[in-house]
Amino acid sequence: MATTTIAGPNSAEAPTKPRQLARLLHYVLPYWAPFLASIVLMVLVGLLDAFRVLLIGPIFDRVLNPSSQGRNLQLFKLPGTEHFFSLQQIIPSHFQNPWTAVAFALVGATVLKGIFDYVGTYLVNYAGFGMITDLRNDLYNAFLRSSAAFFSKHTTGTLLSTIINDIERVQFAMSTVLAEFLQQFFTFIFTAAVVVLLGGKLAWVLLLFVPVILYSSRKIGRQVRSKTRGGQDKLAEIQNILHETITGNRIVKAFGMEKWEMERFRVAARRLFRANLRLVAAFAISSPLMDIFGAVAIALLLLMGRDQINRHAFTAGTFLAFIIAVFKLYDPVRKFALFNNNFQQAIGASSEIFRFMDIDDEVREKAGARRLGKFSRTIRFSDVAFSYQGSDDSRDVLHGINLEVKAGEVLAVVGSSGAGKSTLVHLIPRFFDVTAGRILIDDNDVRDVTLASLRSQIGIVTQETVLFNDTLRNNIAYGQPHVSVKHVEDAARAAHAHEFISALPDGYSTMIGERGVRLSGGERQRIAIARAILKNAPVLILDEATSALDSESESLVQAALQNLMTGRTVFVIAHRLSTIRRADRIVVLESGTISDIGAHDELIQKLGTYRRLYELQFAEADAPRAVQTLGQ
Repeated sequence: MATTTIAGPNSAEAPTKPRQLARLLHYVLPYWAPFLASIVLMVLVGLLDAFRVLLIGPIFDRVLNPSSQGRNLQLFKLPGTEHFFSLQQIIPSHFQNPWTAVAFALVGATVLKGIFDYVGTYLVNYAGFGMITDLRNDLYNAFLRSSAAFFSKHTTGTLLSTIINDIERVQFAMSTVLAEFLQQFFTFIFTAAVVVLLGGKLAWVLLLFVPVILYSSRKIGRQVRSKTRGGQDKLAEIQNILHETITGNRIVKAFGMEKWEMERFRVAARRLFRANLRLVAAFAISSPLMDIFGAVAIALLLLMGRDQINRHAFTAGTFLAFIIAVFKLYDPVRKFALFNNNFQQAIGASSEIFRFMDIDDEVREKAGARRLGKFSRTIRFSDVAFSYQGSDDSRDVLHGINLEVKAGEVLAVVGSSGAGKSTLVHLIPRFFDVTAGRILIDDNDVRDVTLASLRSQIGIVTQETVLFNDTLRNNIAYGQPHVSVKHVEDAARAAHAHEFISALPDGYSTMIGERGVRLSGGERQRIAIARAILKNAPVLILDEATSALDSESESLVQAALQNLMTGRTVFVIAHRLSTIRRADRIVVLESGTISDIGAHDELIQKLGTYRRLYELQFAEADAPRAVQTLGQ
């Protein structure tokens, strides 16, 4: 049997940073065209932004100083030559006046930059939001396809935090931040080229700061990544408390635990507060460090540039353009640290996303699994054993189960609490997989057939009725959205639910609230029975379907169940005498194994577990009938 492998965030099996990046980038592939187009447009944005810096020299030297001599509107000197690149080489020839030429170039570059920036930002966000939508869908699909064991090992708050908060972190980095990063990156590249072209040897002084910046960014980014994971875990804790107290609000009120729950929430919120502060402390150091490095670099350049101007190596306009280019270069460098922090946050968040997606689930469909034909003969348990893998208590919940149930038979399963009754029936639809042995339906091992074909033949009604915040019609037709209204009403009539549904103002269109809160317990149960009737599965599992109902509700539900059970193979877990007595056979479970099996009349004659349970649970139910019989 496959076991669930859960890799912790710091374990050797947790996804490595390069692997996480590769997997995130893999989600960009379906959107490669808009993403590539956005990169091209951002290249043009960076080029035009750098070009506008080059215009500062001609503006200062020629437009604002018309009496100056020298080459007209020169932008920069070509490296290794005495040739200058001039503005007249890239604008229409009829713009001869310096002001006109510079104005045309400045306005034209700004308009084009704005258009390219807008379209490029839209396209990169399109690709970013698209890939995040696919990632969220894959994560949700991984949750839905996980076995019951998965949900027993992970709290609702943790799962909600992953699919909402962790995805949001990645979404912000791969859309908003990525768009700005591309713009700033290409602005940096072309501005750096301007700095080198204008500053010559003076520009290489800036390289002294590169190792320091890279080292500090790497170290800060590593801290941000680890602090992000800690903060997300604390947020998951808060969401778990919220889920428990909101869904269990009546119990909280009944026991007067509002203050205690409020204190528990405050403690969790305080832990989140501290985690967020640690993240901010790691995050906020980036900008001041970049400011300090930038100020030192500018001061050194001003000191060296003064001598260069005095020796006429620079014109005042060229040096001014050079200094402004350095300032503009500093802005992307400062933002790169913030971008790095955001990307590290995304990587920290994605570690949990991919951890859940990589869980090797216990219940997996075999490659090439065949479709199960319509059930017609037997369901057989052959030497079945089961234990919860990875739990602290590794003892077998079930062991040595050998049982054959024929089509059309009603089999009741009884036993004391913890005997393994629910586990036994939940193995049939593969909510869990057997640890040893086999379960065969018409001689087909359930592990060899598709899950869809297996579960399509099994209807389930449980004690805890699961309904959705939707209309009554859609709850009854769950899994069959296109079924006709007539078939829905027929199922409701068979479940004795049509009368109370018709009495509602909106009838079958009535919204029933979360978990069917607007209905009584008996009404909810009859809706669940109607849903099972409409499914019309040949195998039926009734797991304590009437144990939580009062006598009046039980009588209606029992009548509905009788309609549901007709013509089906039924597994019944129940404490109620009426249901068990109608069973063809009764299986008695004791300590995870079958201790006895037979009809009610056979088992009641033996001094065994069934008779003991009968005397404890059912004697009172028979007492009035016994008195009535004695009086006749």
